[in-house]
Amino acid sequence: MAKFYALGNYTTQGFQGFCKDPSSDRSKAAQVAAEAVGAKLISYTGLRGSFDFLAVFEGDFSQAAGVKMATEASGSLCNINILEAIDINSAAAQASKIAQKYKGPGQ
Repeated sequence: MAKFYALGNYTTQGFQGFCKDPSSDRSKAAQVAAEAVGAKLISYTGLRGSFDFLAVFEGDFSQAAGVKMATEASGSLCNINILEAIDINSAAAQASKIAQKYKGPGQ
């Protein structure tokens, strides 16, 4: 299984929900969303900065995309960016093979 990092924001509607219930445990909601598609939530963290939360989970990309679509459709979340963990050395090995053969325009 791949590891995914979902960074996102709450909408005005989401923040209104927090004002009504400040003790709302969003990690449980993230866990329910992940498990509904067969993925596994690893962690959920509220953030200060450009994004309001970070959810880390294991699964495949279609599961990640499904969680994004459903949670954004709820109206409480937006701007969810899904990042996939990679082996940078493996990617570099592939790039090295291409770099030996690829010619850019005019080269």
